[in-house]
Amino acid sequence: MKIDLEELRKIDPNDVARWPAWLKITVIVVLSLLVLGGGLWFDTRSQLAALEAARKKEEELKKVFSIKAHQAANLPAYRAQMEEMKRSFGTMLRQLPSKTEVAELLVDISQTGLENGLEFELFKPESERPADFYAELPIKIQVTGSYHQFGSFVSDVAALPRIVTLHDFTIAPPKKKGRDILVMEMTAKTYRYLDEDEAKVMEASEAEKNKKAKGR
Repeated sequence: MKIDLEELRKIDPNDVARWPAWLKITVIVVLSLLVLGGGLWFDTRSQLAALEAARKKEEELKKVFSIKAHQAANLPAYRAQMEEMKRSFGTMLRQLPSKTEVAELLVDISQTGLENGLEFELFKPESERPADFYAELPIKIQVTGSYHQFGSFVSDVAALPRIVTLHDFTIAPPKKKGRDILVMEMTAKTYRYLDEDEAKVMEASEAEKNKKAKGR
Protein backbone atom coordinates (compact mmCIF):
# COMPACT_ATOMS: atom_id res chain seq x y z
CA MET A 1 0.00 0.00 0.00
CA LYS A 2 1.43 3.34 -1.12
CA ILE A 3 0.96 6.41 1.03
CA ASP A 4 0.08 9.51 -0.95
CA LEU A 5 1.89 12.34 0.81
CA GLU A 6 -0.12 14.98 -1.04
CA GLU A 7 -3.36 13.33 0.07
CA LEU A 8 -1.99 13.04 3.64
CA ARG A 9 -1.28 16.79 3.75
CA LYS A 10 -4.87 17.56 2.74
CA ILE A 11 -6.39 15.51 5.58
CA ASP A 12 -8.39 17.53 8.10
CA PRO A 13 -7.61 16.21 11.64
CA ASN A 14 -11.06 17.34 12.79
CA ASP A 15 -12.95 15.58 10.00
CA VAL A 16 -12.31 11.91 10.73
CA ALA A 17 -15.19 10.82 8.54
CA ARG A 18 -13.35 12.02 5.40
CA TRP A 19 -10.12 10.25 6.27
CA PRO A 20 -9.08 7.53 3.83
CA ALA A 21 -9.71 3.96 4.95
CA TRP A 22 -6.02 3.08 5.26
CA LEU A 23 -5.42 5.99 7.64
CA LYS A 24 -8.39 5.07 9.81
CA ILE A 25 -7.15 1.50 10.06
CA THR A 26 -3.61 2.66 10.86
CA VAL A 27 -4.81 5.02 13.62
CA ILE A 28 -7.07 2.32 15.11
CA VAL A 29 -4.23 -0.21 15.07
CA VAL A 30 -1.76 2.24 16.66
CA LEU A 31 -4.24 3.27 19.36
CA SER A 32 -5.09 -0.35 20.06
CA LEU A 33 -1.43 -1.20 20.40
CA LEU A 34 -0.87 1.73 22.77
CA VAL A 35 -3.85 0.79 24.92
CA LEU A 36 -2.87 -2.88 24.91
CA GLY A 37 0.78 -2.07 25.59
CA GLY A 38 -0.12 0.31 28.43
CA GLY A 39 -2.44 -2.25 29.97
CA LEU A 40 0.20 -4.94 29.71
CA TRP A 41 2.81 -2.64 31.20
CA PHE A 42 0.76 -1.67 34.26
CA ASP A 43 -0.50 -5.20 34.74
CA THR A 44 2.99 -6.65 34.36
CA ARG A 45 4.46 -4.09 36.76
CA SER A 46 1.94 -5.00 39.47
CA GLN A 47 2.65 -8.67 38.86
CA LEU A 48 6.40 -8.03 39.11
CA ALA A 49 5.89 -6.21 42.41
CA ALA A 50 3.76 -9.09 43.70
CA LEU A 51 6.42 -11.53 42.53
CA GLU A 52 9.15 -9.60 44.36
CA ALA A 53 7.05 -9.51 47.54
CA ALA A 54 6.46 -13.26 47.22
CA ARG A 55 10.20 -13.86 46.84
CA LYS A 56 10.96 -11.84 50.00
CA LYS A 57 8.24 -13.71 51.87
CA GLU A 58 9.73 -16.97 50.66
CA GLU A 59 13.15 -15.98 52.01
CA GLU A 60 11.65 -15.07 55.38
CA LEU A 61 9.77 -18.36 55.54
CA LYS A 62 12.95 -20.24 54.64
CA LYS A 63 14.80 -18.54 57.51
CA VAL A 64 11.97 -19.31 59.96
CA PHE A 65 11.88 -22.89 58.75
CA SER A 66 15.64 -23.19 59.16
CA ILE A 67 15.44 -21.89 62.74
CA LYS A 68 12.53 -24.18 63.59
CA ALA A 69 14.28 -27.15 62.00
CA HIS A 70 17.44 -26.40 64.03
CA GLN A 71 15.41 -26.13 67.22
CA ALA A 72 13.56 -29.35 66.46
CA ALA A 73 16.83 -31.15 65.73
CA ASN A 74 18.29 -29.93 69.04
CA LEU A 75 15.12 -30.42 71.09
CA PRO A 76 16.43 -33.56 72.86
CA ALA A 77 19.61 -31.67 73.81
CA TYR A 78 17.57 -28.70 75.06
CA ARG A 79 15.39 -31.00 77.14
CA ALA A 80 18.43 -32.74 78.60
CA GLN A 81 19.96 -29.36 79.40
CA MET A 82 16.74 -28.23 81.08
CA GLU A 83 16.65 -31.39 83.19
CA GLU A 84 20.27 -30.83 84.21
CA MET A 85 19.48 -27.24 85.18
CA LYS A 86 16.52 -28.44 87.27
CA ARG A 87 18.76 -30.98 89.03
CA SER A 88 21.43 -28.34 89.68
CA PHE A 89 18.83 -25.89 90.97
CA GLY A 90 17.40 -28.58 93.23
CA THR A 91 20.87 -29.34 94.58
CA MET A 92 21.44 -25.65 95.32
CA LEU A 93 18.07 -25.35 97.06
CA ARG A 94 18.93 -28.33 99.25
CA GLN A 95 22.09 -26.46 100.29
CA LEU A 96 19.98 -23.54 101.54
CA PRO A 97 18.95 -24.07 105.15
CA SER A 98 15.28 -24.02 106.02
CA LYS A 99 13.94 -21.64 108.64
CA THR A 100 14.34 -24.28 111.35
CA GLU A 101 17.90 -25.13 110.26
CA VAL A 102 19.34 -21.59 110.39
CA ALA A 103 20.01 -21.75 114.14
CA GLU A 104 21.82 -25.07 113.68
CA LEU A 105 23.93 -23.57 110.88
CA LEU A 106 24.93 -20.63 113.10
CA VAL A 107 26.11 -23.12 115.71
CA ASP A 108 28.11 -24.96 113.02
CA ILE A 109 29.88 -21.74 111.98
CA SER A 110 30.78 -20.77 115.53
CA GLN A 111 31.84 -24.35 116.34
CA THR A 112 34.09 -24.37 113.28
CA GLY A 113 35.84 -21.27 114.56
CA LEU A 114 36.34 -22.74 118.03
CA GLU A 115 37.69 -26.00 116.60
CA ASN A 116 40.33 -23.99 114.75
CA GLY A 117 41.44 -22.28 117.97
CA LEU A 118 39.83 -18.91 117.31
CA GLU A 119 38.35 -16.73 120.01
CA PHE A 120 35.11 -14.96 119.12
CA GLU A 121 34.93 -11.30 120.07
CA LEU A 122 31.72 -10.80 118.07
CA PHE A 123 29.17 -13.13 116.51
CA LYS A 124 26.09 -11.11 115.60
CA PRO A 125 23.40 -12.37 113.18
CA GLU A 126 21.57 -9.43 111.57
CA SER A 127 18.06 -9.16 110.13
CA GLU A 128 17.23 -11.26 107.07
CA ARG A 129 17.16 -9.44 103.75
CA PRO A 130 14.87 -10.69 100.94
CA ALA A 131 16.45 -11.20 97.51
CA ASP A 132 14.34 -12.81 94.78
CA PHE A 133 13.41 -16.34 95.91
CA TYR A 134 15.71 -16.44 98.94
CA ALA A 135 16.54 -14.48 102.10
CA GLU A 136 20.06 -13.39 102.93
CA LEU A 137 21.20 -13.59 106.57
CA PRO A 138 24.38 -11.54 107.28
CA ILE A 139 26.43 -12.40 110.36
CA LYS A 140 29.00 -9.95 111.70
CA ILE A 141 32.04 -11.87 112.99
CA GLN A 142 35.17 -10.74 114.84
CA VAL A 143 37.72 -13.35 115.91
CA THR A 144 41.26 -13.39 117.18
CA GLY A 145 43.94 -15.87 116.20
CA SER A 146 46.81 -16.47 113.78
CA TYR A 147 46.96 -16.39 109.97
CA HIS A 148 47.05 -20.20 109.91
CA GLN A 149 43.97 -20.44 112.12
CA PHE A 150 42.13 -17.89 109.97
CA GLY A 151 42.93 -19.86 106.82
CA SER A 152 41.75 -23.16 108.34
CA PHE A 153 38.53 -21.53 109.55
CA VAL A 154 37.70 -20.08 106.12
CA SER A 155 38.46 -23.41 104.45
CA ASP A 156 36.27 -25.36 106.89
CA VAL A 157 33.36 -22.91 106.54
CA ALA A 158 33.52 -23.29 102.75
CA ALA A 159 33.32 -27.09 103.23
CA LEU A 160 30.07 -26.91 105.25
CA PRO A 161 27.15 -28.75 103.59
CA ARG A 162 25.12 -25.53 103.61
CA ILE A 163 25.98 -22.47 101.51
CA VAL A 164 27.93 -19.85 103.48
CA THR A 165 29.83 -17.02 101.81
CA LEU A 166 32.40 -14.75 103.50
CA HIS A 167 32.77 -11.05 102.70
CA ASP A 168 34.55 -7.82 103.71
CA PHE A 169 37.65 -9.31 105.36
CA THR A 170 39.94 -7.14 107.44
CA ILE A 171 42.93 -8.43 109.41
CA ALA A 172 44.77 -6.15 111.80
CA PRO A 173 46.91 -6.30 114.95
CA PRO A 174 44.98 -6.20 118.25
CA LYS A 175 44.30 -2.86 119.91
CA LYS A 176 45.96 -4.13 123.07
CA LYS A 177 49.70 -4.37 122.53
CA GLY A 178 51.75 -7.24 123.74
CA ARG A 179 49.49 -10.00 122.42
CA ASP A 180 50.95 -12.19 119.65
CA ILE A 181 47.64 -12.56 117.81
CA LEU A 182 45.66 -10.90 115.02
CA VAL A 183 42.08 -9.69 114.77
CA MET A 184 39.95 -10.67 111.78
CA GLU A 185 36.62 -9.01 111.04
CA MET A 186 34.28 -10.18 108.29
CA THR A 187 30.67 -10.71 107.31
CA ALA A 188 29.44 -14.26 106.76
CA LYS A 189 26.27 -14.68 104.74
CA THR A 190 24.00 -17.68 104.63
CA TYR A 191 20.84 -17.99 102.56
CA ARG A 192 17.39 -19.39 103.14
CA TYR A 193 14.85 -20.39 100.51
CA LEU A 194 11.57 -18.46 100.66
CA ASP A 195 8.24 -19.77 99.50
CA GLU A 196 6.07 -17.40 97.44
CA ASP A 197 3.90 -16.15 100.33
CA GLU A 198 6.86 -15.59 102.63
CA ALA A 199 8.74 -13.72 99.89
CA LYS A 200 5.80 -11.32 99.42
CA VAL A 201 5.59 -10.63 103.16
CA MET A 202 9.33 -9.95 103.45
CA GLU A 203 9.34 -7.71 100.36
CA ALA A 204 6.43 -5.68 101.76
CA SER A 205 8.23 -5.36 105.11
CA GLU A 206 11.46 -4.27 103.41
CA ALA A 207 9.58 -1.72 101.29
CA GLU A 208 7.94 -0.29 104.41
CA LYS A 209 11.34 0.03 106.13
CA ASN A 210 12.81 1.84 103.12
CA LYS A 211 9.78 4.16 102.98
CA LYS A 212 10.19 5.09 106.65
CA ALA A 213 13.93 5.61 106.20
CA LYS A 214 13.35 8.02 103.29
CA GLY A 215 10.72 9.90 105.26
CA ARG A 216 13.14 10.79 108.03
